[in-house]
Amino acid sequence: MASSFPGATGLSEISVYDWPGADGAAGGSPHLHTASTEAYVVLEGSGRLETLDSRGFTSSPLEPGTVLWFTPGTVHRAINDSGDLKVLVVMQNAGLPEHGDAVMTFPPEYLADAVSYRRAAALEHKDADAGPVAGEEAARRRRDLALEGYLALKEAVLSSGPSALAGFHAAAAHLVSGRTTVWAGLLAEGAARQAELTRQQLASLDTAESIYMANARTTMGKRENRRIYGMCGRIQTWELSDNQHRA
Repeated sequence: MASSFPGATGLSEISVYDWPGADGAAGGSPHLHTASTEAYVVLEGSGRLETLDSRGFTSSPLEPGTVLWFTPGTVHRAINDSGDLKVLVVMQNAGLPEHGDAVMTFPPEYLADAVSYRRAAALEHKDADAGPVAGEEAARRRRDLALEGYLALKEAVLSSGPSALAGFHAAAAHLVSGRTTVWAGLLAEGAARQAELTRQQLASLDTAESIYMANARTTMGKRENRRIYGMCGRIQTWELSDNQHRA
């Protein structure tokens, strides 16, 4: 569902994985978002955010107080140098990432078709009673596969420049192209709806009309006491309280 957070954004807290990868750096699964800008607000610990975008390769330090954001198409990898890196993530177009907006940097053979990609990206438990260990094993496997593709892509960008991203960008667009109808509905009920409400409010203010303010209200969110396995780390989300109405 679309979010009623301001601007129809999504809000989550991520404890970045502390699992060392093939290059010795600890972190999560490199990926990009195809239609959403993502922002990091660093809460605890220290690390780096490696990105591949129109500028080529960049490594940005992450420490408490750092705020950075990156637009669709930016391949990013969060690296947990201190072992306790925690970030607050503000995601544009809430609902789209939850419906497959992200594409991980698997090797090309896993990006050739949607079936191959879904199998590689799955976090399925073979045993429903296996508990969190099975989830961690699946998340590690997925991370290692994404890191394999990322390291090759990073080397290509360092050698040939940002044009080396074109093939991965094209594969990502192909993988998500069948989902845009659903995304359009989420956009209409989320960011587009909130923008239209603001347009109507400005029109009212233009005539000194304040009647819409009579509907002012406060919405309380609650923190779910569970963490799921995400691409970058363990994710903690906030939801609207049961006694609140969604905007």
